[in-house]
Amino acid sequence: MNQTGDVPENGLVEVLDRARELGFLGPGPVEAQLAHARGFAEVVSHHEAEAVPGVDLGSGGGLPGLPLAVWWPASRWVLLDANRRRTEFLRWAVATLGLEERVRVVHRRAESFAVGHERGRYPLVVARGFGRPAVVAECTAPLLCVGGRLVVSEPPEDGEDRWPDAGLAQLGMRPGPLVQAGGARFRTLGQAAPCPDRFPRRVGRAGHSPLF
Repeated sequence: MNQTGDVPENGLVEVLDRARELGFLGPGPVEAQLAHARGFAEVVSHHEAEAVPGVDLGSGGGLPGLPLAVWWPASRWVLLDANRRRTEFLRWAVATLGLEERVRVVHRRAESFAVGHERGRYPLVVARGFGRPAVVAECTAPLLCVGGRLVVSEPPEDGEDRWPDAGLAQLGMRPGPLVQAGGARFRTLGQAAPCPDRFPRRVGRAGHSPLF
């Protein structure tokens, strides 16, 4: 992981402390939240992140998108969230950390974002606590280009097959390995074929009628 000296680590901690005060991050030390973000950094290669634009799906309090943008000074990100208060905070955080040229904050539902110019554009999507696997997959696949991948955090212990081959195949996705990094577990999934035009379905349908 390549940390930059442009933004001191304590500046990032202060921003995340503010996110926690606002209720956008869970309780517990911010350092633990950063450790989890470092797990994402271990799974996503440095060169991969700096070569392509990425999307932090349901960015919330800015994890893992803000730390990844700080640690990798050539990377470009979209912080996507449907909640206005959170996106207002994210815009403040991006300005505070001096990331305006490389980080775009978007206040939209993922289903409505993954259309038009944004569709099939991104080689990388990261997700932390966005939702159940079927929802994450359906909101991610339309954004990914063929050959792109999703990196998503997984529960600490779960023996259930959360990412079935048949369900993912409907979206053109293929499951990848479960990886241990930074004391956490992450799943990688690849976009093996273009996502069919019928996805994503209308807003909220993925949650109410999941594909798997």
